[in-house]
Amino acid sequence: MTALLLLASLASVLAEDQVPLTAPTDIWTTLSTRFGDRAVKAAPFAEPCFTNITSPECLSVQELYQNEKTRTAQASGYTWGQWETCQKTGAQCLLDFAVPTDPAAASAPNTCERGSIPDYFIDVRGPEDVIGAFEFSKETGIPLVVKNTGHDFKGRSSGRNSVALWTHNLKDISYDPAFVAEGCTDAYPGVTAAAGVQFFEAFQFAEEHNITLVGGSDATVGLTGGFTMGGGHGVLSPVLGLGVDRVLQYKIVTPDGKYRTANACQNEDLFFALRGGGGGTFGVVLEATILAGPAAPVQVLVLTWPPTARSPARTEALWSLISEHMIEWADAGWGGYTMPELALFVTQRLSKEEAEKSMAPLLAFGESLKAEGVEGAMAMTMEFPSFLPFFQSFMTDAGGNAGAGKVGYSVSLTSRLVRRSSFATAASRKELVDALMAASGLPAPDAPLMIIQITGPTATRAGDLAPGRTSVTPAWRDAVYHVTSMGMWNWNATKEDITGVYDRTSRLMDHVRKVTPDSGAYLNEADVYEPNHEVSFWGDHYPELATIKMKYDPDRLLDCWQCVGWNPDSERYACYL
Repeated sequence: MTALLLLASLASVLAEDQVPLTAPTDIWTTLSTRFGDRAVKAAPFAEPCFTNITSPECLSVQELYQNEKTRTAQASGYTWGQWETCQKTGAQCLLDFAVPTDPAAASAPNTCERGSIPDYFIDVRGPEDVIGAFEFSKETGIPLVVKNTGHDFKGRSSGRNSVALWTHNLKDISYDPAFVAEGCTDAYPGVTAAAGVQFFEAFQFAEEHNITLVGGSDATVGLTGGFTMGGGHGVLSPVLGLGVDRVLQYKIVTPDGKYRTANACQNEDLFFALRGGGGGTFGVVLEATILAGPAAPVQVLVLTWPPTARSPARTEALWSLISEHMIEWADAGWGGYTMPELALFVTQRLSKEEAEKSMAPLLAFGESLKAEGVEGAMAMTMEFPSFLPFFQSFMTDAGGNAGAGKVGYSVSLTSRLVRRSSFATAASRKELVDALMAASGLPAPDAPLMIIQITGPTATRAGDLAPGRTSVTPAWRDAVYHVTSMGMWNWNATKEDITGVYDRTSRLMDHVRKVTPDSGAYLNEADVYEPNHEVSFWGDHYPELATIKMKYDPDRLLDCWQCVGWNPDSERYACYL
């Protein structure tokens, strides 16, 4: 069938805006002919349970429903449930994330629909697959999305009536202690990782090669995709910088069908855009080379008490104490997380003795909790020989965001960066803590999950960063906190329920936005409906990024929600509320 007839067939389906796409057979024929067994039909993760809830296939789905490694290894698998659904129409194929064995979600009258899952996936194995996909999109008008692990909080890796470029199976990784970017002369220790390499694989590789890589808290996020292109942060970022700060080179297929190398010496504009402009926008990255740091012991402070002893006054006291010492701790290289009943601090810059002296105020706070009779309260320091043992002890089972739990649920996430000026005086610190307490929703039993991520690049030195400009919001450069708040809902939530969760988490974060008017948000972990998102995500970099977008993608073959140069009126966003 000609490209014109293919387009006409698709247009007739798209005209029925509320009906999930059933793609014409010839589209599948075209894809399978062009890409062979690398063309994959969509199959919602929970589909076997809607076919036969007692089948072995369904029992396996129920057992692994919350397992992030299983989900990220499947083309149609998504970490956050709502990005499998069409939130506007209610089309979905979900189980109960709290009790996956509960048969209610998969029982009549409920049916399994693809929701916002792309109709087809192309299992990308090289640049020729991406080039062919861009040609296919131009011929047919069918939208493309880019998907690696499906961790995206803003739904950019899914999309009804689309074809997804699935990069998960690109797993090559190598280390060159004297890597020289193409066209450059200076050598750096560099790890070259293909797009599908995930943190748990990268950290194991780093351990085996006696080096350190900057990554996040969730084992299954991709190292070189949207994480780095959006900024990328973790507990080592105060010392080693953001993920994007350490990229030495990208290999990318741009929408004009060219396979390009971008670094500080060639295609510099594209390199700038990729280092903070966001994934799924300027092209499809197939590999990146990341600046490696030396291996070093990891010092850890953990302070916690059980949720059964939850007390807003106690949380306020903890956050007030942290804010009082935060600048000295940030400058000393401490990163970490704090929640209503937790403080976790991490550094590679101090010795064990220096760490204990530095964290004396928090250790004393822990002793005061014990003296107060808070059962289960503890505060202690410990040392790990390198980053991997620390990560395996504190992060691997957390499922992401330092304790947010397992995956498979639907979430509304909001965030805000808090700059050094908020810690400058006693008055500004009190204003910040008051705003954080208000944003936490405490003491309400259904308060969102608030995590203050102490992951700004506050203590980096010249040798910690790769050469070249970055395009993340300038607010990152003196950010101390990355504040996040998460609301959740289950499979049976109504459209009104879901809208209510989005609205509430955003309104609560307004308390922090109000006291940080000159700051911004981290685009990968931001409100889906982030206000003034161009300024919030990129600051004064946005006009330049928009120009670069149109240079490399004038036909807008790549478009995603609140991305650079996006078209908010596009049909591909029909499932957003």
